[in-house]
Amino acid sequence: MRWQGGERGGGVEDRRGMGGGAVAGGSLGVLVLAAIGYFVFGIDPSTTQQIASQFGGVGAQEKGQVGTPQDQAGQFVDVIGTNINKVWAAKLNGYRPPNPTVIYDGGTGTQCGYGQAAMGPFYCPTDQTVYLDLGFWTQMEQQLGASGADFARAYVIAHEYGHHVQTLTGVSAEVQQAQQRASGQAEANRYSVALELQADCYAGVWARNAAAVSNGEVALDPGDLEEGLKTANAIGDDTLQRRSGGRVVPEGFTHGSSAQRVEWLRRGYDSGDPAVCDTFGAV
Repeated sequence: MRWQGGERGGGVEDRRGMGGGAVAGGSLGVLVLAAIGYFVFGIDPSTTQQIASQFGGVGAQEKGQVGTPQDQAGQFVDVIGTNINKVWAAKLNGYRPPNPTVIYDGGTGTQCGYGQAAMGPFYCPTDQTVYLDLGFWTQMEQQLGASGADFARAYVIAHEYGHHVQTLTGVSAEVQQAQQRASGQAEANRYSVALELQADCYAGVWARNAAAVSNGEVALDPGDLEEGLKTANAIGDDTLQRRSGGRVVPEGFTHGSSAQRVEWLRRGYDSGDPAVCDTFGAV
């Protein structure tokens, strides 16, 4: 994937090395369970953050340096985020970028609760911020069998920005209301799956349009899409459940099966049009 000549927007808040990993003692076990929940059972990170906050795990809102970090990983996050914002500004009337993406290590305070690295990347709708512990990429590759290619990592970022789009369009709020009216957890989970698959589709939409808004400075190379699809396959709920040694429980899916995640990432990429991303009529 080409990105190193891409535009940098200075949209990264760097909290690495700020010592945010300390957690109130009573919440440590909850956070460990949250990590298991995300990686093994596919529990939505926002749910585990809310649980952690109830046990005293909410950290103070640190403030890191905002701009473009000097290291390559930090620059990658900035270039990809800047490009994603340009795509959505062209695709969605009234689009407003999220707040600077926070990169951190260990843990950090958010308005959605205490963000823990083990929960994976997440988007907090309350403060409209994407949170990334860059060490997750290594875990994703070494423990989950995902791709280590640049596009596979960019797909993770674009997925979280997709949740920001859902916040702006009101879809996230509609899903939350529908889940509150749901007759049971299985029905509520289906709404979560549709929300996550739509974010996958939006990631594909971004990938298809990345080169057009950057004059080719940010663009996929041959084979990149396949690396992204490999990652989507590795983080499906059924694959994660099998990896944990348990049985596959479709009623417990919250992010979608491997086949679904691959399908919707590809659909978004093939069309480049967010209008095709109506996952709610398909799940």
